[in-house]
Amino acid sequence: MASYQTINPFNGQVVGTVELMTAAGIEQRLAAAESVFPQWAALSLDQRGDYLRNIAGGLRARRDDIQRTMTAEMGKLRREALVEIEKSAAACEYYADHAADYLKPQPIPTEAQRSYVIYQPIGCVMAVMPWNFPIWQVIRFLAPGLMAGNVALLKHASNVPGCADLLREVVAATGVPAGVFDVLHIDNEQAAGVLRDRRIKAVTLTGSERAGRSIAANAGDQLKKCVMELGGSDAFVVLDDADLDLAAAAAVRSRFDNAGQTCIAAKRFILVDSIADAFVQRFVETAQARVYGDPQDEASSLAPMARADLRDELHKQVRSSIDKGAKVLLGGAPVADSNAGYQATILDNVGPGMPAYDEELFGPVAAIIRVKDEAEAVRVANDTSFGLGGSVWTRDVLRGENVAVQLECGAAFVNSVVKSDARLPFGGTKRSGFGRELAGPGIHEFMNIKTVYVA
Repeated sequence: MASYQTINPFNGQVVGTVELMTAAGIEQRLAAAESVFPQWAALSLDQRGDYLRNIAGGLRARRDDIQRTMTAEMGKLRREALVEIEKSAAACEYYADHAADYLKPQPIPTEAQRSYVIYQPIGCVMAVMPWNFPIWQVIRFLAPGLMAGNVALLKHASNVPGCADLLREVVAATGVPAGVFDVLHIDNEQAAGVLRDRRIKAVTLTGSERAGRSIAANAGDQLKKCVMELGGSDAFVVLDDADLDLAAAAAVRSRFDNAGQTCIAAKRFILVDSIADAFVQRFVETAQARVYGDPQDEASSLAPMARADLRDELHKQVRSSIDKGAKVLLGGAPVADSNAGYQATILDNVGPGMPAYDEELFGPVAAIIRVKDEAEAVRVANDTSFGLGGSVWTRDVLRGENVAVQLECGAAFVNSVVKSDARLPFGGTKRSGFGRELAGPGIHEFMNIKTVYVA
């Protein structure tokens, strides 16, 4: 039977070995999901909400187990893992409390006696999720999805199988009927077969552009709904009237938290010339304080990257950018004698034709791009094939809003780092994908939006 190993990215030790599921195991889970769906969909919102609140309690009760597994499998700092677990628990509670508002019938006046829209669940949704936020990314889909009355099968990233299994245990411990949520330890070829199965009604993916193309093509061939949350190269625009201390501190958090492995992290720092040097000085000084080390050590403030091959690929992008004229202000190399560590890195003089300008740098590397004024800042911010998020920094809030509206992205923030929030829709444009998660647009993605017209 085929299997794969998971490797601790900090020390290189084998965490565990996982066997891929057999066809019989996959069939059992598909059959269970199909069988339980009518029962789950028939529950009241209050009943499903009680389960979600119990999932929240289970996440908190097992937070230490989950944290240790997250850190061992993908290298997340202990404190960052605990924050992620609490955010996930809070999202479960939020949808337990607010799903009824999103799902209530919407009356629409017409010449009919009554005309309105209702929202009905569609069945089993397949979720293909990444390793960088191994609990939050799943809950971001699962909490609204379960409240909507759907059931779910999760194919998690191959380096975080323990996180997937722990989440399944937390859900099962609430007494949720068998089949409402389960995990598939399968490879990409098996996943393609599952998606083609008639019992899968839709698919949601958070991952790379390559994965998005493949899964979206497969879903399209089957005429199945899909939501794609793909990569990003978010602009962090600093205007000439910005609070530089505030902006620089936020820039370091956004770029170097989670070892820079965040789709909505600030990646391209677009600075108006008049404040560029002052900002860069603050940025470098603050980033220098990041200390690489054991993710379980509270003194560590820079985690390893999730895998050594990802670190090596990032370094190739950095070296290519340097060869094409980028200037290293900080870092620029792997952490010596580490398995998957990369130094907190800041590149200046970045321009078109460099990987640091044109590509997503999924690791702790910041690209400084200098521009003459606000108009050029907007143009450069939009000069990318990605469109996930962006932020603008200014003391003039109305000016900031004006720039935010012009950014070609799914989420634009003024004087705040880009973040996903259970209360707000999340998703991108361009090659960052399509569809939305969270809030009203997200919970409605995988529902039959039905018109009822009574003459």
